[in-house]
Amino acid sequence: MSRMMNQAAVTMNQIQNKLDVIGNNISNNNTTGYKSRQTEFSSLLSQQIDNLNAPENVEGRLTPDGIRVGTGAGLGPIQLNQLQGSTTETDRALDAALTEENTFFQVNRTENGQEETVYTRDGSFFLSPIEGDTVALTTADGHPIIGNDGPIEIQDGFDAIELNDQGQLIVKRGDEQAAEAKLAIAEAIRPSALEAEGDNFFTVSAEADMDEIMQAYEGEDAVINPKALEQSNVDLSQAMTDMTAAQRLYQLNSRSISMGDQMSGLVNTIRS
Repeated sequence: MSRMMNQAAVTMNQIQNKLDVIGNNISNNNTTGYKSRQTEFSSLLSQQIDNLNAPENVEGRLTPDGIRVGTGAGLGPIQLNQLQGSTTETDRALDAALTEENTFFQVNRTENGQEETVYTRDGSFFLSPIEGDTVALTTADGHPIIGNDGPIEIQDGFDAIELNDQGQLIVKRGDEQAAEAKLAIAEAIRPSALEAEGDNFFTVSAEADMDEIMQAYEGEDAVINPKALEQSNVDLSQAMTDMTAAQRLYQLNSRSISMGDQMSGLVNTIRS
């Protein structure tokens, strides 16, 4: 395969990865609390080809000798766009939208029999029955929400329940009401170190120092906007523009391979 065709093939593979990222953003345009992913291209390794016929010309030369030939383009690290999405009022008592960027709800997830703490911006909560007459505050998939004293669990039989702007779970029983639990909000000191996973969760890699990345939120103002949800921060028009540009780039590289193949065919038919 010629150098031109090899460069185009390598670049096409990376463009396909970019299209996958853009497609994932578009498909999650309506996902509560979703954070879009961003990608940038960078040049891959280049090869130095010496084209000097007279070594004596090297002396006093100001520009690098030879020709630098690249081997295509590749995607750099996928970055999370942590900008806050718009907020939509739902009037649902157990919906909550975080008011600050880089803050997260903590979720207790069990994977392969092991418990771990993951983070999410999705504040759509539910009550799930557990042992006896106790209910737990969970995600839509049943993962327990973590409060200041561990997973949030309360006694059933209440008349009303809602979250206030401080993240407290206010429970009304008869003529009395009290804060029976409080959400444990975490703040990302280094949000770029968070890794996105499925189900709209973020995690911290096992090799990272948790204390250098996450800490308990210590703000004194309202921590959540109750009865509301944060929408995805995907800019749909920009995503469609990026997809169109990537598709054009893919087509150009595909055309390069076709032209290279045609040129090779013409060369092979030449007779001296």
